[in-house]
Amino acid sequence: MIASTSKPVTSAEPTTTIVLDVAGMKCGGCVSAVEKQLLAQSGVQSACVNLLVGVATIAVTLETSTGIELAAKLTSSGFPSQPRTVSDAEDRSKRLQQRQEKSDRESKQLLLQLITAAILLVLSAVGHFTQPTTHLHHGGAAVLNNFWWHWSLATLAIAFPGRSILADGWRSLWHGNPNMNTLVGLGIITSYTASVAALVVPSLGWECFFEEPVMIIGFITLGRTLERQAKHRAATAFDRLLSLQPTSARLISPDPDRPQAIEIPVEQVKVGEYLRVLPGEKIPTDGAIRWGQTTIDESAITGESMPVFKQVGEIVTAGTVNQSGAISIEVTRTGDDTTLAQIIALVEAAQTRKAPVQRLADTVAGYFTYGVLAIAILTCLFWYFIGIHNPNLDPPVSTLVPLKAAIAVMVVACPCALGLATPTAILVGTGIAAESGLLIKGGDVLEAVHRLDTVVFDKTGTLTEGKPQVTDIIAAESIDSSHLLQLAAAAESVTNHPLAVAIGQEAVRLGVTLPTILDARTEIGLGVSARVLIGDNSDRASTLIQGNEYRVIVGNRHWLTTNEVEISQEWEAKAQKLTTAGKTVMYVATDGAMMGLIGVTDRLRSDAIETVKHLQNLGLRVVLLTGDKKAVAEIIAQKLGITDIYAEVLPQDKARIVRSLQTHISDRPQRVAMVGDGINDAPALAQADLGIALNAGTDVAIEVADIILMRDRLLDVVAAIELSRATLSKIRQNLFWAAIYNLIGIPAAAGVLYWFGWGAMLSPSAAGAMMALSSVSVVTNSLLLKLRGNGRGERKVRSWGFPK
Repeated sequence: MIASTSKPVTSAEPTTTIVLDVAGMKCGGCVSAVEKQLLAQSGVQSACVNLLVGVATIAVTLETSTGIELAAKLTSSGFPSQPRTVSDAEDRSKRLQQRQEKSDRESKQLLLQLITAAILLVLSAVGHFTQPTTHLHHGGAAVLNNFWWHWSLATLAIAFPGRSILADGWRSLWHGNPNMNTLVGLGIITSYTASVAALVVPSLGWECFFEEPVMIIGFITLGRTLERQAKHRAATAFDRLLSLQPTSARLISPDPDRPQAIEIPVEQVKVGEYLRVLPGEKIPTDGAIRWGQTTIDESAITGESMPVFKQVGEIVTAGTVNQSGAISIEVTRTGDDTTLAQIIALVEAAQTRKAPVQRLADTVAGYFTYGVLAIAILTCLFWYFIGIHNPNLDPPVSTLVPLKAAIAVMVVACPCALGLATPTAILVGTGIAAESGLLIKGGDVLEAVHRLDTVVFDKTGTLTEGKPQVTDIIAAESIDSSHLLQLAAAAESVTNHPLAVAIGQEAVRLGVTLPTILDARTEIGLGVSARVLIGDNSDRASTLIQGNEYRVIVGNRHWLTTNEVEISQEWEAKAQKLTTAGKTVMYVATDGAMMGLIGVTDRLRSDAIETVKHLQNLGLRVVLLTGDKKAVAEIIAQKLGITDIYAEVLPQDKARIVRSLQTHISDRPQRVAMVGDGINDAPALAQADLGIALNAGTDVAIEVADIILMRDRLLDVVAAIELSRATLSKIRQNLFWAAIYNLIGIPAAAGVLYWFGWGAMLSPSAAGAMMALSSVSVVTNSLLLKLRGNGRGERKVRSWGFPK
């Protein structure tokens, strides 16, 4: 369960985030209690509590509550807590080791308890079913059906496997936060005490039912063992991410002639240092290869199973595996700045972000235990004053039925199923996503995906490969085409826009020497204006005058007219011809006069058409957004099968268009997703209901996007949407079954069905078995998400089989 609650902010004071590791939470009631404790503290503005991972994320105003103070308050309330460093890679590694050690220790304890409980349960069951009567008698011929023997079995069950249940239940009740263990513990103690009274005071005429506490403890312990194993499987993906972090690095000199290496802890590595990585080792930090070449297994980061060839100058990522060759890398990012650390931080944060669909479950969970106790009391009173006096019941009920029915109600109720419904599904879903190179930031993102109506794509670098190539150079009669390229490439060298890169690459390919840049000014989405100096090393046959300065303007038509460059009809006709062919046109002018045109084309991604088709099949409207001319946009849209086009859009207008698409239709706001490359699409990504950053390595993309796709693969947009829908579907299934279980189980335990002649009374032990299986079923249902895909995204998107 994830609870997220806030109280009104009374001032504009800045806040900081405190993260606590919280132990002792057993069910939704515990989550509600922790949340209330936190919100009652001075300076706390909001609290988000996760039952499954035992974490509380708290927003507090600066210089008020500290992590140590909040942890102390929770500890004194029965929830042992300690502050956590929010984003320290070394701290995460230690937590992983500590969690694994704690998990192993608890698993052994639980297994021992299960074995003990199972032995006691078998002995109790054998004696119970071989007894000639269920009424009190002493001195039976066989030991197994002697009630003193059953008393000893029940006492041992309570003293050993049941001790932790009773202790936690009492501690929670003492602190005013009754939980699931409180309910079960009350049921166990009540059935045990009533049976002892029947055994010690035979004149009461009561039955002994010592087998009930033994069976309740046995079934509960079995259920928790299965639940623990299922939880562990749900958390394996995140634990694998944590385990990817290398612990040591091999430090070397930048001088290749000095190969000596020193092994140091990876947290001591600094940016700019050089590391040696041998075949089979993990890359310690993000870096650039300086010597050697190799193949890298990046599947842990991107989900791509095929190794990637890397050579000098290319980037490698921490946590990936060097497969074939020894390399030396220059460190570019360390610690929390590495790609792996950012992925881990995002996945960790996703586990504590609440899905709005669980708000009702959170509210119910806070009052669930009190409600069950009230129902148990009313059940006891009803059967005592009315039920046992009803002559129409067949068979008639005994005087112990009121007590047994109340016990059954307490034992059958399961706040755990409600509490585990959301976090288990989110844990499994985000884990699968992370393994496949899809970073989904939390449960609220899943809800946004489910409500999507429209998906907006930026063109350059998103639908296209982002690697434009120069196809045409049309120069005026007064200048040679190579010299036109020389001026344009020099001006564009001050920017890394894909079109500028394409012009620069063409100049390199043709061996063109670039003149000196004196100054330059760029206007995003329009072009560049620069002063260039033709040096003595220029081509002697150049039509450009050596030693002269030229004011060069390169960009779209609007940019040139803004700079008072006159464009003749002849140039307009030539530009239109290039545009009709689906090419982007760059206008080039020098000293206020048109000098030529450069045609650039960017190929569609190989999976762009398939991606658009899949999204349309999912019932989504697909929109193309581009700064290109309308004619170019229409050609691309026709190839993709898109009918909604916004062309000649400036970067600053993208957010405005997304906002316009979010208008109401049929009294319902439209939910819009924006897919961009994360560079100049940040405002639009932030404005959209769902921001998806494709192949994003930029900090701004990680900051504003809701879903980040680590692979250079457009079909992952579809995979992310389908996985999000499937995860939300699991959350809703879990909540539905948890609600149905309690809505049916509690009345059945109270004897409603028996009263109307539809069945027998539900025994406390049967109620315990039902309760134990309810939590297991919720966690297991979440784990079924893993069967929906191959976990690596290697097959076609449709093979994931996620529901539409």
